[in-house]
Amino acid sequence: MVAVVATAGVLGAAAELAAVALLATAAWLLARAAEQPPLASLGLAIVGVRAFALSRGGLRYAERLAGHDAALRVVARLRERVFLALAGRRDGRDGDALSRMVGDTESAQDLVLRCLLPGVSAAAVAVGASALCWLLLPAAGAVLLAGLVVAGMLVPTAAAMVGGRLADRVAAARGELAVRGLDLVDGAPDLAAFGATGLAEARAERTVARLVRAERVAGRVGTAVVASGVLVQGLTAVGVALVALRAEVGEVLVAVLALTALAAVEAVLPVAGAARRYRELRPALRRVAEPRPVTGAPRPRPGRASPVVPADASRPAGLRPGGTAGPGRADRIVLSGVRVDYGGRTALAGVDLEVAAGRAVAVVGASGAGKSTLLGVLAGLVEPSAGTVRVPEARALTQDAHVFAASIRANLALARPGAGDAELAEAARVAGVAEWVERLPRGWDTVVGEGGQGMSGGQRQRLLLARALLADPPVLLLDEPTEGMEDALGTEVLRRVLRSRAGRTTVVVTHRLADLAELGFHEALVLDAGRVVARVDSSIVGQLVEESSSTPQLES
Repeated sequence: MVAVVATAGVLGAAAELAAVALLATAAWLLARAAEQPPLASLGLAIVGVRAFALSRGGLRYAERLAGHDAALRVVARLRERVFLALAGRRDGRDGDALSRMVGDTESAQDLVLRCLLPGVSAAAVAVGASALCWLLLPAAGAVLLAGLVVAGMLVPTAAAMVGGRLADRVAAARGELAVRGLDLVDGAPDLAAFGATGLAEARAERTVARLVRAERVAGRVGTAVVASGVLVQGLTAVGVALVALRAEVGEVLVAVLALTALAAVEAVLPVAGAARRYRELRPALRRVAEPRPVTGAPRPRPGRASPVVPADASRPAGLRPGGTAGPGRADRIVLSGVRVDYGGRTALAGVDLEVAAGRAVAVVGASGAGKSTLLGVLAGLVEPSAGTVRVPEARALTQDAHVFAASIRANLALARPGAGDAELAEAARVAGVAEWVERLPRGWDTVVGEGGQGMSGGQRQRLLLARALLADPPVLLLDEPTEGMEDALGTEVLRRVLRSRAGRTTVVVTHRLADLAELGFHEALVLDAGRVVARVDSSIVGQLVEESSSTPQLES
């Protein structure tokens, strides 16, 4: 990546130097030819003009190719990192995430093309042109260097300082507009149902007006910056010409020095725009850098416990911090002293848990007892405030899992892109959605709305369950997988799921206490106030069911 960017920078600098050399050589050739010297004395200049003209075009074309190649590589790599980072976050809004993935990530392209490469070219031209003028006339070189410093450093610095706050305002307004627009589109049915469409549109219009005002002011600042650069360019060329005339170096050299100064400052002028653009990009680049990159699970923070470590991560799943892997532990779920705090409230309090491989575990408890939080910790979606977690590679089905606006086949194939029709059908059969799909006119190619809008709650849940089953992970985590289904159907689906998962670990958050004994669970965990208050194995699950009749809050 660095080599590609460096190549583009070298090519850009060479193209700009060729342009300056072309103008200087052409100026000398024209001025000298006016004196009608022997043609042989002009031969070298004629060859130089042709060479610089041809090389300028070729180098510029090569620089464009290399520069865009470098920019697209940077954007592609950055977008992958941002996606992985956002995928590991449970907070934030969809509109803000969309803005980061699209607009903010694209800012890296401008960072390369409009900031970095122009700066490299300007630096090369400044050094080369100043050296040339210094060799021809030191005083002219000093004047040119002063003009280049003003045009390439002072004007860009002033432009960045003046446009800084405007850039922050524009970036904030664009992010807010993305959120408002997505709310209007995705939330249109809800807004219409509550009569809030007009209010949402008014908020979006105010955001647009604020964005337009900020961009207009930024445009005026940009115009002033360009005008300042052109003024500096003209004054520098005039200053060099006056110094050359005073030194009485001859009309030919005066023309060469003046036009060289004009071309050199022209090559440096884009630095002012680059500085302004960089200042505008800084908020977007900060927003891109905010999400912490993840590799399947959140990373440990300083002073915090290590979070979930998948079995295929860089460390073995059974490795304890500061110790060694225990025998036969790498395929087990192990939680030690896990605590999760949410805004001053404890969701999990010192949970110690070990689940052997191949066990089917039910997690039950009252609403707010910490069941979904425990599942989130196991899935790597929630970072513990304290404690350690060791989990083999896991796939979680949460209540907010997403259904894409695509075909049923495509939604299922996300779990395993290479799966055949028979595997899709088997996963759908186990999840209880196959019969519904087969009755549809287009079958597996039926397109469902975004978020499953064209499906009932039960159909959506079964489709998501089929997708989780198709992945066939060593550990499957299910959060209320039968939510929205009729009792009989939900019981049958859960029974088929556990039967198909025989020999592999399955953890299910469920309220179906009365069916635990016959569904095939090996044990049940009862949570209350963030603590595991009871753990019952398969031999006495029936007793747990009988006792649950006196604790109706578990069924809430």
